[in-house]
Amino acid sequence: MFEILILSKEIISCGRCPRLRQHSAQVAQIKRRAYRDQTYWGLPVPSFGDPAARVLVLGLAPGAHGSNRTGRMFTGDRSGDILYKVLHQTGFASHPASLSRDDGLTLRDLYITAAAHCAPPGNKPTPEELRNCRPWLERELELLPNLRVVVALGKIAFDVYLDILKFRGVIPSRAPFVFGHDREYRPAAGQPVLISSYHPSQQNTATGRLTEKMLADVFHRARKSLLNH
Repeated sequence: MFEILILSKEIISCGRCPRLRQHSAQVAQIKRRAYRDQTYWGLPVPSFGDPAARVLVLGLAPGAHGSNRTGRMFTGDRSGDILYKVLHQTGFASHPASLSRDDGLTLRDLYITAAAHCAPPGNKPTPEELRNCRPWLERELELLPNLRVVVALGKIAFDVYLDILKFRGVIPSRAPFVFGHDREYRPAAGQPVLISSYHPSQQNTATGRLTEKMLADVFHRARKSLLNH
């Protein structure tokens, strides 16, 4: 627990990606009209959840007016609206809505992180920025001793996680791992099960590419994997 808290402080003070830090701070200054009376976080967003978690959720990056505003992963935007509703339905979250980092919401047996901890312009961190941020995820994987399942939200998160496995020699190649919704992979003996999912972005949910039921199916699969792993 203490090491996770130290890591969170280090993430918040990270300055490895000047472009992202500048963008996050600029958005926090300009604000969106609907939130003009609020104080934006405007810094790298730390991970959130249960240090004893067996399930890790890996997203892409904070939303400019979501996590970059609230300071908590998937909090304050449309992506979080559907994600936390589903996490509550499947027993991982204490409440069905995540409004602010002070709303009392807690996660049970689940920890949420991201491939990039700063809000990127156009929701697109560069490959270099993803590489800069990857050591945080590598340390989190070491600090979550009970980890049994990794849920990757979106192809970028999926690829980042596979890159870590390949770098560590857990897998020889990423080729057998094809991204798709609600797909389950077992990378190697003793390694967490990997489940891929479409990202709950507004682009996916508004078009029907991802529905609430589809996302719920992913976390029901995660629950089932815990029983079988």
